[in-house]
Amino acid sequence: MSPAGAGPLAGIRILEVGTMLAGPYATMMLADLGAEVTKLEPAGGDISRQVSDSYFASLNRGKRSIRVELSTERGQARLGELVAGSHALLVNLKPSAIRRLGLTYEALRRWNEEIVCVAITGYGLYGGDDPAFDYVIQAAAGIAALTGEPAGPPTLPGYSSADNSTGLTAALGLLAQIVSGRGGQVDVSLFEVMLSQLNYHAAAYLNDGKRPQRRPYGAHSYYVPAQIFPTADGYLALFVTHDGFWKTFAAEAGVDGFEVMADRVTRRVEVLAAVTAALAADTATGWERRLRPLGIPAAAVRDLPEALDASPTAVVTAGEFRLVGSPIRIAGYEPQYGPPPRLGEHGG
Repeated sequence: MSPAGAGPLAGIRILEVGTMLAGPYATMMLADLGAEVTKLEPAGGDISRQVSDSYFASLNRGKRSIRVELSTERGQARLGELVAGSHALLVNLKPSAIRRLGLTYEALRRWNEEIVCVAITGYGLYGGDDPAFDYVIQAAAGIAALTGEPAGPPTLPGYSSADNSTGLTAALGLLAQIVSGRGGQVDVSLFEVMLSQLNYHAAAYLNDGKRPQRRPYGAHSYYVPAQIFPTADGYLALFVTHDGFWKTFAAEAGVDGFEVMADRVTRRVEVLAAVTAALAADTATGWERRLRPLGIPAAAVRDLPEALDASPTAVVTAGEFRLVGSPIRIAGYEPQYGPPPRLGEHGG
């Protein structure tokens, strides 16, 4: 049991051979919860150090750094020493590099039978070395084809959704295997994670033969109206998922008819025209102020600076950096956000 006030993962020691985003994000989430995370970095460090200091800090706060060349005999001996005293090792590299550097459970179990080894790759630990950067995966898995306006080209979300989602999934797999009390290999691929996140779209195709399609303003496949709408000033995200929401919204906005969802889906074009005309009577922030107290899911579209300015409690300090803190709130525990480590700060 962790002492009162300590993080739920206090006492858990995790090694990270991480580059750029997916792996480091996974272990940072665990560090925020109290785990001791040690980055094993080559002489030049994690390549994300070359992007910018703030980029590196956003993924590596609160960790330790040991410089070690895993391709050398000395580096392998040091790896064995560290594995012997750790609960888990997480790596995101090409599958061939993971095996060549001996970062699988089969290679590491001689030092620690209970070590949990997590491999983040593009297409699976045995799926080959095809390039698998975030944007490539979003294209390959169908994300890009679903994003954007119907008449325009496929596009990509404005952030690294595949890397971030895979990092969180890998952290879940790591913890699940630790809880099991058994060592072993955990294999998480960006491609499969993104397919799994297309859950209801995939089910509609696999079971009903419905091919997903892009809709104007990101409209939802099942619910109407559920999309972004223009207003007198700015854009409003409106998400009406059941008839109770519609009744309340329609009364406030002065829209008649379309009482049941089935009718709204069938008459989608008419509904959207009526809602668009009604929303033109006020601004996006005006509608937000009116609809939220009524329990209607609605939000004015804001950019990131506006969102951060409106959410000061989400921003934390880690050394000299201001960053977005952990989204996991645990009663009685307040994360201590340490600075990102200097390369080799803790050995090597």
